[in-house]
Amino acid sequence: MTLQQPRDAAASAGPLPLVIAMVARERGITGVHTHVRQLRRYLDRTGTPAELVTPHSWVSGAGDARSAGAWWRRLVLAPAFGARVVLERAWGPGNVWWYRTSHEVVLRRALRQRLSGAGPCVVYAQCPVAARAALAARTGPEQRVVLAVHFRISQADEWADKGQVRKGGRVYRWVRATEREVVPAVDGVVFVSRWARDAVRAWLPAVDTVPGTVIPNFVDGTTAGRSSAPRDVGPAAGERAGDLVSVGNLEAVKNHRYLLRVVAAARALGHDYTLDVFGQGVERGNLLALARELGVSDLLRLRGFQPDVPQRLPGYRAYVHASYSESSSLAIMEAMAAGLPVVSVRENALGELFVDPDEGRFWPLDDAEQAARILVDLLEDDAEVVRAGGAARAAFHDRYDAEVVAPRLVRFLLSGAVPEVDAGLERVG
Repeated sequence: MTLQQPRDAAASAGPLPLVIAMVARERGITGVHTHVRQLRRYLDRTGTPAELVTPHSWVSGAGDARSAGAWWRRLVLAPAFGARVVLERAWGPGNVWWYRTSHEVVLRRALRQRLSGAGPCVVYAQCPVAARAALAARTGPEQRVVLAVHFRISQADEWADKGQVRKGGRVYRWVRATEREVVPAVDGVVFVSRWARDAVRAWLPAVDTVPGTVIPNFVDGTTAGRSSAPRDVGPAAGERAGDLVSVGNLEAVKNHRYLLRVVAAARALGHDYTLDVFGQGVERGNLLALARELGVSDLLRLRGFQPDVPQRLPGYRAYVHASYSESSSLAIMEAMAAGLPVVSVRENALGELFVDPDEGRFWPLDDAEQAARILVDLLEDDAEVVRAGGAARAAFHDRYDAEVVAPRLVRFLLSGAVPEVDAGLERVG
């Protein structure tokens, strides 16, 4: 199956319009938000027609946002979306069910507004919920739906990791049933890593019936790694920001606690390394308490959410990552763009992102003392830090720069031709 227009129409109509659909708000700090933001930046720069549609687009999607219809839509959205504030704290499974159901209904309405009369186009859905909304909203098969697989194994597992549903429970099974229904029905699938592709294949073999490809995430190399932070929040040119830095929401699955244990083990070996963490979340209090318990409170700085993290990375000595499971990591790519050697795990998709020892080091997640020794061996050799950081930056421009990767994604979305991306990835890990 192809994602392009019929031959006679394609000759005169030019590139197909692209609609990006997601259930979250337009602005946010997740990897999906970053992926969409980087893609839109590239599309704007190259003049490729595209539009982002979210459930919130329904408010002003037709006519004046101040009209009576828009006000009515706001009144509908307020209780629909606001109920999550209560449910998230009181009843996790109910929160997951309500969030996915309400956002799908509203996104479907927004997409119907956008797709009605739009003719041939491609809807690039950022999750199975958005894909199902698009499949229901499209006017016909000439409006293709392509799914981006950002999740690890299944979105049900991600909700379980957050403690919102029980593995094997009713809502967990319902989420997986949605994926079994949606994935084989779309017109194309984009995986952000080979690991994510294989993880989905293992429990959903039907994914192989859909044209798909592996295309890594990407970052705009023209701005990544350029420090523009003011003096009170970042280093001046040539100054050191700190030793170690990590980026990610403060959630259990990100495993920031392990980073603290490694820092404590390094101190026991006679080496004090500061650790800055950019991100926010429910684990903040637990991390501060653990730092006190381990005696490394003076080395930890929780920086919270910052909108310009990539520009704050230059000046650190190394990027460290200890997440249990991810489909990819834009944070690691941004660190490589900033010229930082990466220390992370060989397991899951993270092992595909950089080469040990060329661009960083792999460390274990079950032995903080051994991880500390690996870290010390790297950081106590200034020449090696500089060399590995330079190699990481060169690898970024070769493998993850938007100018290199984004054209392959756009070609797949708009033409259906599978780009030869795996050949470039096979060198990694």
